[in-house]
Amino acid sequence: MGHGSTAPAQPRPHACRDASDRLRALSAAHESADPAGARPSISASWRRSWRAGVDTAVASAPLVYDRDVIADARAAHPLDRHLPILRGLLRQVADETAHLMVITDGEGHALWTEGPGEVRRQAERVGLTEGFCWSEGSIGTNGIGTALASGRPEYVYSAEHVARVLHGWSCAGAPITDPDSGAMIGCIDVSATVAALHPATLALVGAAAQLAEAHLEMEMRRRDERLRERGMRHLRALRGERGMLVTPTGRVLAGEPAGWHGLRLPVPAPGLALTLPDGSQAVAEPVGELFLVRLPGPDGVPSGGACEPRPAARPLLTLSLLGTERPHARLDGRRLPLSLRRAEIIALLALHPRGLNAGRLSLELYGDVGNPVTIRAEIHRLRAQLGDLVRAKPYRLACEVDADFLAVRRLLDEGDVVSAVRLYRGELLPGSDAPAIRVERDELAARLRRQVLDRGGAEPLWAYAQAEPGRSDIEVLERLDTFLPPGDPRRVTVASRLDEGA
Repeated sequence: MGHGSTAPAQPRPHACRDASDRLRALSAAHESADPAGARPSISASWRRSWRAGVDTAVASAPLVYDRDVIADARAAHPLDRHLPILRGLLRQVADETAHLMVITDGEGHALWTEGPGEVRRQAERVGLTEGFCWSEGSIGTNGIGTALASGRPEYVYSAEHVARVLHGWSCAGAPITDPDSGAMIGCIDVSATVAALHPATLALVGAAAQLAEAHLEMEMRRRDERLRERGMRHLRALRGERGMLVTPTGRVLAGEPAGWHGLRLPVPAPGLALTLPDGSQAVAEPVGELFLVRLPGPDGVPSGGACEPRPAARPLLTLSLLGTERPHARLDGRRLPLSLRRAEIIALLALHPRGLNAGRLSLELYGDVGNPVTIRAEIHRLRAQLGDLVRAKPYRLACEVDADFLAVRRLLDEGDVVSAVRLYRGELLPGSDAPAIRVERDELAARLRRQVLDRGGAEPLWAYAQAEPGRSDIEVLERLDTFLPPGDPRRVTVASRLDEGA
């Protein structure tokens, strides 16, 4: 070649080249059950697959969702609204005439597939279509299940699959992590009936997964701002005590120490001890959609005197009235036990911030047999506990109010079923016979149940079934039974309850 001449450009190698020799070595490794001849990520996947009992002769991935359930599973998944963006990116690189795009949930259940007719027909023969499970434990090493198991993008070609029926396929998958919970919620996969995929395919699915995570994070940040705005009044109500606002998934949104903002704590539970980043213990108090965590001082108790009091603000009354026979309130963080009658009155005043006169309040509490004189006596006793926060003419609350049942209402209005179910710990004042409380209780329960059935997936349905009346709701349990995959330990509980209700 003469000086100054340019060598012809060499084609980029496939991600898995030297196919014939490599495939023979992999086939031999399969026969001997010795993964030493495979790439490290593949040999680790083979071991996991064998421990799970996957048979190399398996003919297809298993069906987990019937056709009548798949639409609901899609609608309940957080990636549903981001599909147009993902499709657009994948189509820029993937060969639309030869590749199949698959998007699954975090368990490897295929929810969406797109591709040309011939590839789809071949994919259906091995269950690479909507409703089938592609976890490693179901079908062995594959681009979807292996990516979900390892937590990173993976490609699998030909004989690297455990199942021999997949040796005519190659695939590349990348997991998607929910920035809120930190859990893997799905996988994006590109598959084709070829011996090897182009090296750009792995980068493509990785970029698509990152794009999905970026959009989920933007949604989370917008939601965080709304939650922070609503929750800051709880921090202000501490009057100098140190405390933090924590999401139900354990993320610190605001508070002191400032350096803890953005950290992830163990998922809080009402009334249970929570281990903080410095090793100390605190208790998480539910405040609407968030938790308020009061931080202990040097002596192990919440600090209060070391800081200057904050400027005076409207008092904050926090109501916990869902699913409890012992309702209570917190007034600027101070716990106030409530009798059932006082809880009913406060709940009605919270529902009517502009106030109710004695006659209307009597009707709401007692129905036609009510007496305004009785109401005045009840208000007098309530004022002994709350002071001038209860005003007259008309009766109303002269403070900020944050009630758990009102927060569930708001979340249902916003279509946030997952958060609504998480906050709903049971029916509103279940021991109350007040006519207006019964109406509000039944309406809230009916709205939540309908949205859970119409728009909830397995997790919202399961959460709803943990409290009354969901525990014995046959329709909810039957719906949940269709969503839970085979082998899910929760199926035993669901089946037991269904048998009890039969």
